[in-house]
Order: sequence, then structure tokens, then C-alpha cells
Amino acid sequence: MTHRERLLAVYHNQPVDRVPDWEFGLWQQTYDRWRTEGLPETKEEDRVWGAIPSYFHTDDYEYVDPGFWPNAGLLPGFEYKVLEEKGDHIIAQDGDGALAEMIRPELGASIPHYLRYAIETKADWEQFRDERLNPDTAGRLPEGVDDFCRYTHTADTPTGLGAGSTYGWIRNWMGVENASLAVAEDPEWVGEMLTHLTDLKLSVFQRLAGKCKIDSVHWWEDICFNKGPLISPRFFEKYMVPQYRRVTDFLRRECGCDTNVLDCDGNIHALVPGWLDCGINVMFPVEAAHTDGYKIKEEFGDRVAMRGYVDKRALISGKEAIDAELARLKPLLERGGFVPHTDHLVPPDVSWENYCYYRQQKCRLIGKEP
Repeated sequence: MTHRERLLAVYHNQPVDRVPDWEFGLWQQTYDRWRTEGLPETKEEDRVWGAIPSYFHTDDYEYVDPGFWPNAGLLPGFEYKVLEEKGDHIIAQDGDGALAEMIRPELGASIPHYLRYAIETKADWEQFRDERLNPDTAGRLPEGVDDFCRYTHTADTPTGLGAGSTYGWIRNWMGVENASLAVAEDPEWVGEMLTHLTDLKLSVFQRLAGKCKIDSVHWWEDICFNKGPLISPRFFEKYMVPQYRRVTDFLRRECGCDTNVLDCDGNIHALVPGWLDCGINVMFPVEAAHTDGYKIKEEFGDRVAMRGYVDKRALISGKEAIDAELARLKPLLERGGFVPHTDHLVPPDVSWENYCYYRQQKCRLIGKEP
């Protein structure tokens, strides 16, 4: 099977010659550790996402490229800049326009303490929308649109399209607390933001209408935490599902795409029915600590496929834990509609030796020579 045939067969819960060999990336701190334990040096710009596929010759590059990744979000984005230095800490503006205090990057990673977000009032939103979310801003489409469209009809690797986010972006621009209050106190305003973002997406995607064959569309949300969604299922069904459906219906009709991959961490159980109803049918990365992949498959069967779900904590513990984790996943793999890989970026607690062992054992599980 070609890479294209193989991935689409898995997404449609059909038999394959072997399961695709896909992996997630790793933290920069993990790369730094592995360099001292045996990983050869990787180009600086390609360490987080490129070190693993380059060394282990996974299928990642075939499943990411060729792809089309238009900008349906901030344009222009905000400039990252340090506004104040406070000893071991800095106050900086990030690419979403938020101000945050954090440890100096050269001293290690830290969770930022946010001081202000780009959108805190309706007036902020209106200015933000007009200046940075204008569908007509030049540069939203990469060069080579027509060449890409022609290629999609004959490619033997899957063709992908980036759809960005909906509420996930709003959460970044407002902060979790402010966005949650807006959902509770003024849902129509949040609905207005969701509608505008969808209008923007469709305006950009219109350039592809009737010209290309897209195999899968990739969405990012991260709107769940360890106990469940950050928004109520009622709000999700009323305000978000119809906006997703506008995009999935358009791309099915105009680009022949019936596969939508949704990237959301945390406990996603409450939102899966709505996503499936609007055409989003591949769940990723299915964090094992918070989501039960077996329960999702039992409830929705061949309507859903999954990527990820390998508990990264097992890779920390060692070879016995890795063997037990892959044994746990074997029945799910045999059922179909599942591409196993770590359920998020590989953390720095994972040794190079443990990761190499995981790779060897996983390749055997999916029917690929290590």
C-alpha cells in the first residue's frame, strides 16, 4: 500500500498491510538530555519535531508533507518582546499579545504567570478582529496554491490541510478565566467570535474549492483538562458544533475530504459525540491519563479513529512498563482505526535507552521492521 492508501484505510477503520509508523515530537529539554545519551545532533530548527523521524526513519514526513497550511488566524501576529527584566525573571509579550512573567528561558522552562491578555473587553475584540483577523489581509495563503492543488490528485502520500482552531484560539487570546466568564455571562459575544473565525477560514479555503483532493483536515483545540471540557457541552453543541460543520461540509463538498483530525488534550469524552456529529472523526493525541480510548471505540465503533494513546509515563518507568503498555494497546490495534504513538511530546524524564526500546517494540507491534 502507498502511504496515502495506508493512512486513509486506518482512518476509515479498514484493513492495512501495516499500521502507519507515526510519532509525536519531544521537548527541547528531552533533546538536550538525549544528546548526552546517544542521539546524534539534529538541525537546530528541526529538533522538537524532526529529531525522532530523522533518526528512526518513521513515516512522519510522508504524513505531514505535502500539506497546505494557510493562515486563518492572527495576521499579523504579535511580536515577541521582553518588556522588563527582573533578576531571574522577565516580563514579555508573546505571539498572542498576552503579557506574562516567567523565568528567563536560558534558566529553564516554566509556566508563565499571565498579567494581561490581548482581549479583555468587547472593544479589545473589535480592534483585534479588524487589525489581525481580516480575511483580506495579504499572505494568508502560501505560495504555490495551484501547484499543490494539481499534485493532490496524483500524490501517493496523504494530503493535509490545516484548519487552525476555534475556541482554543479564543482561550489563548482571552485566558481561561476570562473566556470562561464570557461563555457564562455573554455567550452570544463568544458565538460572534466563533462565527467570525469560521467566516475567515471559509474565505481562505474558498481558493481551494473544486481544485484539489484533501485527505484530512487538521484542527487544534486543547479545550479540555483532566476532568473534562473547559466549556459546557451545551455551549459546545449550540455555538461550536455548527461552526465546525460549516467548514467540514464545505471541504467535503469542494475538496472531497471526509476525515478531520482533532488535537485536544485532557478528558475529551463529553465532546466526542458533538465532534463526530459535525464530521470531526479522528481523535488525537488521546491522553491515556485522562481519556479511555477503549470506551470511545466501544461507544462509537467505526465512526471514530484515534491517534496516540501510548501512555508516555510508561516510557519513564522502563522496559517492563513499556511492554505492558504496548500489550494493553494490542487489542485496540487489532480492532483497527488506531495509530499508536506517545500521547504527547516525549518528556525529559524519558531516557534515550528507554525510548529506543519503545521504538523497537512498537515497530514490531505495528508490523514494521525496526
